[in-house]
Amino acid sequence: MKKIDDKSWKALKTKLIRSKQIPSLSMGDPEKEYVHSRGIDILQLHATDFIRKRLAASDPKNDGRQTPLKGHPVFIAQHATGTSDRIKLEKFHGIKSGFELSEKEIAYMVDIIIRWIEEQAGDSA
Repeated sequence: MKKIDDKSWKALKTKLIRSKQIPSLSMGDPEKEYVHSRGIDILQLHATDFIRKRLAASDPKNDGRQTPLKGHPVFIAQHATGTSDRIKLEKFHGIKSGFELSEKEIAYMVDIIIRWIEEQAGDSA
C-alpha cells in the first residue's frame, strides 16, 4: 500500500465522519503536549509497535477491544481513523481479516495515524 494522498485522505475522513461506528475524536491538551515533547518520529515508532503487537496477527487477541480509547495520542488516532481493530480495518480500509498484516499495510496504517496526529497537533508537531 502506498502513502495516502490528499484526495484519498479527504475521502477517508468523510467516510469515517459519516459512520456511526467512529466517534468524532480529537486530542486534548495533554495529548498535544505529548506529541510536541516527544516528536513525530517517536510517535511513528510507537504506532508501528502498537500495530505489530495488537493488530498484525491474523486473529488478534481481544479483537475489537485491544486498543484503549485514551492514554496515548496513537490510541486516540487509531479510533479516529478506523485503525483500532481488524473489523474497522476491513470496513474502512479494505484490509481483510484473517491474514497477518504485511509491512506495507502496517506502513499505510502508521501513515494515516501520523497524518491525523499532525492535523490535531497543529503546525509545531
